[in-house]
Amino acid sequence: MKKTGLTKGQVLLLAVATGIVVANLNYIQPLEALIAHSYGVSRGTVGVVAMLTQLGYAFGLLLLVPLGDIFDRNHLIQVMLVLAVIALLAAYSARNIVWFGAASLLVGITSVAPQMIIPFSAYLADGLHGGQVLGSVMSGLLTGILLSRSVSGLLAGFWPWQSVYLVAAIAVAILLLVLHWYLPQDPRGHQKLNYGQVLRSLPHLLRTQPHLQGSAINGFTLFGVSNVLWSTLAFYLADQFGLGSTVAGLMGLLGITGVLFAPYIGRLVDRTSPRRTVGMGITFSVLAFVAFWALGHWVMGLIVGIVLLDLGTQFGQVSNQAIVQSLSRTSGSRNNSVFMFSYFMGGALGTFFATWAWGRFGWNGVCAVAAAFLIVSLVGHLVWREPTKIVRQGERDA
Repeated sequence: MKKTGLTKGQVLLLAVATGIVVANLNYIQPLEALIAHSYGVSRGTVGVVAMLTQLGYAFGLLLLVPLGDIFDRNHLIQVMLVLAVIALLAAYSARNIVWFGAASLLVGITSVAPQMIIPFSAYLADGLHGGQVLGSVMSGLLTGILLSRSVSGLLAGFWPWQSVYLVAAIAVAILLLVLHWYLPQDPRGHQKLNYGQVLRSLPHLLRTQPHLQGSAINGFTLFGVSNVLWSTLAFYLADQFGLGSTVAGLMGLLGITGVLFAPYIGRLVDRTSPRRTVGMGITFSVLAFVAFWALGHWVMGLIVGIVLLDLGTQFGQVSNQAIVQSLSRTSGSRNNSVFMFSYFMGGALGTFFATWAWGRFGWNGVCAVAAAFLIVSLVGHLVWREPTKIVRQGERDA
């Protein structure tokens, strides 16, 4: 197989693409109170709908992302963007909570293009700088997550909340046109696999790769912890401070620290140890929820906690992606599918348990849910032990 480098412009394009598409998953978070009022349902019901988006994404990761090891990824990414536009328009036009829930599930399923782009960029990158390229692409991913919350909250402050999904559909449609002309070509030859073989190989990949197991557990817990905050922050700001969706969205901009650090984290993984950077991710996440629990009754306490939490999420995500993409180039999409399925299952369960705990125990219950996730993360870190150095596995098929 021919190995191809990436220009700085191509890396930037891939980063922007991941950010625009992954944003679809997070538009709902600052809108939950508005959606509950609009449809006349409880906040718990809207929490379930938010969980459906995450679950849809998780199953899209499991069933669709492995197709990247079979088909031309250039064409596959474009097909997924077409389907994402359709799902977003369905969410925009939904007239009741049932239809909106179904559309939200489809939004999750069809927004998996970033997880096709990540192994694609890792494959095209110079192996010596794979972590740096992944760090840059992950900066785009995190930027999309942050700006989605802010844009969503701001738009809902001026227009009906449904307009958020219309704007998102337009953004993805424009991205589709740009990628059609500028997305790098897939240099691989014909892949001698069929869909059934690919799906059957997923349990084998997980069972035979301890580092994939460790990354799956770490991703599950750290993204679960992140969603514990973001699925309940709008409720907490409304009840504790009387603040609306606009402020909840603006809070997302505090994660810019994580965006700025992502390329540095990628270089740190390349030069030192992913085990060290995963440990830093866990540490930052623990400190974040200490701040939320002890200082969360002050806005400044929330600000400090959000900065720490986004740093922790980014340290974990970049480190785990570097580990996962180093395991095998020929099964990169499948390894990423296994990892990200676990990652977003953690996010879905974090959303579900946090909204449940909020309804029964308030902010203390939310922090207790986060503590449970973090304990599991620490145990996984000690038992599975991430590699101390990234070793590229060349062309070996896992």
